[in-house]
Amino acid sequence: MSFASPLVLLGLLAIPLLIVWYAGQQRRRTAAAAAFVAPAMTASVLPHRPRWRRHVPMLVFALALAALIAAAARPQRSVAVPVTDGAIMLANDVSSSMQATDVAPSRLGAAERAAKRFLRTVPSTVQVGLIEFARTPVVLQSPTTNHSLTSAAFAQLRTSGGTAVGTAILAALQQLRSVPLIGGKHPPGAIVMISDGASNVGPDPLADARDAAALHIPIYTVAVGTPNGTIQIKRGSRVLTTPVPVSPGQLGQIAKLSGGRAFSASDATGLRTVYEHLAAQLGRKHVKDQITASFAGGGLVLLLLGSALSLRWFGRLV
Repeated sequence: MSFASPLVLLGLLAIPLLIVWYAGQQRRRTAAAAAFVAPAMTASVLPHRPRWRRHVPMLVFALALAALIAAAARPQRSVAVPVTDGAIMLANDVSSSMQATDVAPSRLGAAERAAKRFLRTVPSTVQVGLIEFARTPVVLQSPTTNHSLTSAAFAQLRTSGGTAVGTAILAALQQLRSVPLIGGKHPPGAIVMISDGASNVGPDPLADARDAAALHIPIYTVAVGTPNGTIQIKRGSRVLTTPVPVSPGQLGQIAKLSGGRAFSASDATGLRTVYEHLAAQLGRKHVKDQITASFAGGGLVLLLLGSALSLRWFGRLV
């Protein structure tokens, strides 16, 4: 919970002062009573003293005052609501290392299956596009609410050499910035990037991640693979087994710098879970919900309760 006008809460400092004033009043009342009635005769003069009931209405009034001051500060809570607009670019690494089979059926195959499940889960009002990248990025589908088109575009994925993560980020940003304005503003955007290693071609991806942050477009990175991944490379007449361990370090930095989040998946189940989490996260947004009325209503109820108790027990409001 937060407050739209937090400075108003300084008014709560008046409550301790009110308590001090009330305690002083009680001491003066006791002293005045002692001046007219000898302590030994108090029981016969006032056989039914209010004792603790004397203080209950004032305590209720103090709580009511606190609730009303909090209401004046305009309390609000964050609630998740379905996204009714927005655009997401899926950026799929298709470098040669994505052929590794340490994630069944392969890193690229598992990524494709998980992404298609993601498309079935994300709200239909959110536009989703697809980019593949190796040495250069290729836009396979621009952002669209027709998710079946984006799903069909995965059939065009083809592996090749190199990993140009920075260039892929720039291409994804360009696609998101080209989405038609809604109410004169760009709809909320995000990039979901899946890869198994660091960039080895093109511009610095960390600088591009900072550009994404400046545009308020977070990048969610998914590092797929294990430290034991290998691929087969033909060299002349020979076939060499080359290790391609997953390298999540740079992907984590990209996510952090852009305001996104980094994930890792070492098997198909983990990858599917990551995409389900992303679908839930990107399919909802948090908005501020004013709860001023609840605090004001509670304060008024307490005021009525304190007044009723005071009238019932002492025949007066205060």
